[in-house]
Amino acid sequence: MSIVVTGATGHLGRHVVEQLLEKVPADRITAVVRTPEKAADFAERGVKIAVADYNTPETFDGLFAAGDKVLLVSGNEFDKGRVGQHTVVIEAAKAAGVALLAYTSAPGSLTAALADDHRGTEAALTTSGVPYVLLRNGWYHENYTENLAPTLEHSAVVAAAGEGRVSSASRADYAAAAVAVLTGEGHENQTYELGGDEAWSFAEYAAELSRQTGKEIAYNAVSAEAMKGILGGTGMPAPFVDILVGVDASIAKGELAVSSGDLSRLAGRPTTPFSEAIAAALKG
Repeated sequence: MSIVVTGATGHLGRHVVEQLLEKVPADRITAVVRTPEKAADFAERGVKIAVADYNTPETFDGLFAAGDKVLLVSGNEFDKGRVGQHTVVIEAAKAAGVALLAYTSAPGSLTAALADDHRGTEAALTTSGVPYVLLRNGWYHENYTENLAPTLEHSAVVAAAGEGRVSSASRADYAAAAVAVLTGEGHENQTYELGGDEAWSFAEYAAELSRQTGKEIAYNAVSAEAMKGILGGTGMPAPFVDILVGVDASIAKGELAVSSGDLSRLAGRPTTPFSEAIAAALKG
């Protein structure tokens, strides 16, 4: 029996494999990647490498075995029909008779267009007959901390999120929840709503940045239309602009404030405070 991680060299998948290596022998882990060179460090440590692509269904033929536990990390090709991509993996898992398929989804409360592919994938998975886990991951600290340069340059946090609050957590936190499910028992057919222990507002985010940098950084709450113009002016593709502005609208409505406590319970520890993630990014 293997623990199989798709998208294993992506931002989240890499954290999952690293944490699995702390808990299970390397030869029980299979990293599914599109570019094996990116997984060379895993291969050197004894992790099995499988090359497959969501867009090429036949590459998943025979990849899984009966009894495997699989983590399907959602794809990031928003223009490629993600439900179809994910269904390729679900059908291969069903054909193999895997013991569990966990999927990284989005909060059940999220109504933004970003969630549509996740809801479609959830429907395909929950009706497939494969024992499943829905890991409904909330927002990531890194969505903000990995791109602090414009914020610091303009001394402003700009968002169309009003006074909405975000229960973000680090990728490592969400990875810990996935690892707990993949290495534990009794998670079959469960849905977990995952988010950080402490929700924050964008005004609080700006205040924390001000405190840590010693600069006066304001929160500029703008309209959705203004935000579209700002993001579009950076050269970001229009479909992606619409996704991000839609997420801000959902934040304003409270849809990314997750209070279940599922993430810290699964991880077995408190989630990473946003302030710590900011500090790490500033040291960068």
